[in-house]
Amino acid sequence: MPRAEGQKTKLIWLLRIFYRYTDEDHLINVPQILELLAAQGVSAERKSIYDDIDNLRELGYDIVQRRGRGGGYYLASRAFQLPELKLLVDSVQASRFITRKKSDQLIKTLSRFASEYQARDLKRQVFASGRVKSMNETIYYSVDALHRAIAEDKQVRFVYQEWNLDKKKVARRGGGRYQVSPWAMLWEEENYYLVAWEEGKGLRHYRVDKMASIELVDLPRQGEEEFDPQQMREYAKRMFGMFGGKAVRVELRCENGVIGPMLDRFGTDVTMIDHKNGFFTLYPDVVVSPPFYGWVCGFGGKVEIVGPPAVRREFGELLGRMAGTYQDK
Repeated sequence: MPRAEGQKTKLIWLLRIFYRYTDEDHLINVPQILELLAAQGVSAERKSIYDDIDNLRELGYDIVQRRGRGGGYYLASRAFQLPELKLLVDSVQASRFITRKKSDQLIKTLSRFASEYQARDLKRQVFASGRVKSMNETIYYSVDALHRAIAEDKQVRFVYQEWNLDKKKVARRGGGRYQVSPWAMLWEEENYYLVAWEEGKGLRHYRVDKMASIELVDLPRQGEEEFDPQQMREYAKRMFGMFGGKAVRVELRCENGVIGPMLDRFGTDVTMIDHKNGFFTLYPDVVVSPPFYGWVCGFGGKVEIVGPPAVRREFGELLGRMAGTYQDK
């Protein structure tokens, strides 16, 4: 016997049917709707279905009727369109910081925004070169805790870790806890970073997957005078490998062929001089570090550090030491 309460929730069951069983390529007719409702213990008359569909339309649901042979109804508009869901699924699959288990859970959740037919298209496998999936399940919750601390204007306390030669994470500072004022989250070079103010050290950044035992501290954040949200876009742009330090304006002499990578890295607002001879000069602000020198080397001589003199000299000394290392003995 059909459940009495089914009549009260018929409109909800009908909406679920449209979400699950219909899309532009898969229509449903009234007899099929009645059959699916009956499977849920909800009895209905044919005429009432037309009225219910009209009610759903009045509530803003884009239910379209296609007439003619093989016609029927389908839900035309959803929170996400299929191409958008595919893009999100690809991003989750390729993300380094999301574990494989969590990726599967997120993709399953995203699939609920599609019909069961579209959901089959979301079972995609994206292979991203050089990316190793994280084994740290807790990072998912660490990111949430840090966002909450920022929203609630609270400091955070945590243990900061690093890898040792036994392939294990060990705590820095002998296990002593860091206490900082969080101000922003950055997504850079496949990792999440927390930008925070630490007493005596100023504004710094920490890799979230290396943070453990995160606690919110019921103290107001400090260091607001040093934090400029307008500069966050530039914060990571001038770093390489997220090495911290003081930014320096460098002069780079480049072959015209590398203009694309330069603008990809530094943006179109960077100062540039075109010498009209196959070369141009660029003046970006960077944090000078070994990863920066490695980045320059990656262009195989097409990028030259012209200045400042101290940076050029340090780079030359590094190249000299490396050349000595690789000489035949």
